[in-house]
Amino acid sequence: MIRIQRATERYPGGDPAAGIETRHALSFGPHYDPDNLRFGALLACNEERLAPGAGFDEHPHSHTEIVTWVVEGELTHTDSTGHTSVVRPGDLQHLGAAGGVRHVERNDGAAPLVFVQMWLAPLSPGGEPSYQVVRDLEDAYDLPAAGAVLHVHRLGAGESAEVPPADFAYVHVVRGGVSLGDEELAPGDAARLTGTGGAALAATSDAEVLIWEMRDWRKALG
Repeated sequence: MIRIQRATERYPGGDPAAGIETRHALSFGPHYDPDNLRFGALLACNEERLAPGAGFDEHPHSHTEIVTWVVEGELTHTDSTGHTSVVRPGDLQHLGAAGGVRHVERNDGAAPLVFVQMWLAPLSPGGEPSYQVVRDLEDAYDLPAAGAVLHVHRLGAGESAEVPPADFAYVHVVRGGVSLGDEELAPGDAARLTGTGGAALAATSDAEVLIWEMRDWRKALG
């Protein structure tokens, strides 16, 4: 089964007056939707836009694997375990919240900041927080804590990429355009594939696409 979610169907959020604009793909905060609480291990896929000087003040997380992909600008991260990093386009940041961590996310640069932040449910709660930045990620990032792999595809017009066969696969178009079967996907559009044998994406222009390959957590726990 394939379900398409257009960029215009995302729930608006953030605080535009404070320079923060957010678009949520799944049920989030005041946008409660019992039919859209999670997809596979994925609990949130948020498109964030922060004006220069804007940011999220210190706030807590727990029992969540937080993966951030920077599209434009620079993201400054500081957390309660002592990590401070500047994350740039092409870098992947992974914060394993485990039993609990607090962090700050800001745009301390002079240009607008755009990033995609994805929250995944861990297979086992608790433990100690962890933090990693992978610079210039080329292909895939394995996230065994959530039974998931993130694939990054940068495609030229006419090139194609496989959506891996998986219990759950989530496709997010960062930039450019791709086709998936009869569907044309534009920036901010997403596709959710359940129990498929795999599918192919074809770039209709230069494109960047994120694909989550996820096991069914019920099988993983069993």
